[in-house]
Amino acid sequence: MSPCTDAIVIGAGPVGLFQVFQLGLLGLKAELIDVLPEAGGQCVALYPEKPIYDVPGVPVCTGRELTRQLLAQAAPFLPPDADTGRPCNLHLGHLVSEVSALPEGGYRVATAQGLVRRARALFIAAGAGAFVPKTLALPGLDAAPNVHHHLPDGTPPGWVGRHLIVSGGGDEALQAVIDIAGTNASHRPARLSLLHRRDQFQADPALDAAVRTLIAQGQVDLIVGMPSASQISPQGTLSALDLLGADGQTRTQPLDHLLIRQGMSPKLGALTQWGMALERKQVAVSPSTFESSLPQVYAVGDINTYPGKKRLLLCGFHEATLAAHAAAAALRPDAPQHLLYTTTSPLLHERLGLL
Repeated sequence: MSPCTDAIVIGAGPVGLFQVFQLGLLGLKAELIDVLPEAGGQCVALYPEKPIYDVPGVPVCTGRELTRQLLAQAAPFLPPDADTGRPCNLHLGHLVSEVSALPEGGYRVATAQGLVRRARALFIAAGAGAFVPKTLALPGLDAAPNVHHHLPDGTPPGWVGRHLIVSGGGDEALQAVIDIAGTNASHRPARLSLLHRRDQFQADPALDAAVRTLIAQGQVDLIVGMPSASQISPQGTLSALDLLGADGQTRTQPLDHLLIRQGMSPKLGALTQWGMALERKQVAVSPSTFESSLPQVYAVGDINTYPGKKRLLLCGFHEATLAAHAAAAALRPDAPQHLLYTTTSPLLHERLGLL
């Protein structure tokens, strides 16, 4: 039987990370699941280096910096695995595909990647939905092992010493080109190309200028054309793209690896089939507990709706706090519900690892 915990949090964006922290303060253990390969949600996936100005007490920070701080804050409740050093209850790259109620109470959660967990309470902190990469609408790409959508997590990528094409003309693609060009030789491709439908980008001017410099220096090749067909080898790998040029001619562009960086798209997916009341593709909740129409299923952050809802990061943190307290009261109805403060409570200091 799959392991059982107090809570499962779906979504490792800022609100999901803070949800784990609040649950931990209340003595509730949580498992955290996210479809993206790194924590941070849309703050990291969509605007990792853009400034955020409305986090209380933090005059300015980037999405990536905020994620680092939230991970550090939640660290007492994200224990590291003895072998990998990574949090053993943080499951990245997992798309939740099924949620079902258990006869004894609580819920069974399964992912498309084979992870199965049981919990007494469920917290949905999925932002606008599960963020999945936008891809090229060409046959065979989804199954090709040399087609990628994310940068590696520190391990040497498969494109080392090969020809890598980065597809896209926005911030995500240009930042990826800059990052890859700046890595050490052990992680760098032998040839790096940027593919876009035209010689004009829709990106931050600073990123545009940096990539133009790399192109002028010969560190990056610019390939202009619209992918019209894919050539898949007998082994199932992508060997080349057919590109339609502005002159109406099609030419074949060989490659070893393709990194598609064309942004992310939020999708509700299986969430619409879990039996919760939805309003305009958002989970309807009680504003006092943030519980959905299903018992012990809470929704916090941009995924929920209620009268007066404001889709602000600050509001998501507030919702996560109240939802954690509501869940603690529901899961431990006989325990006293005292409000404790991190400044003075020895119990909270113990849970935070300060004693």
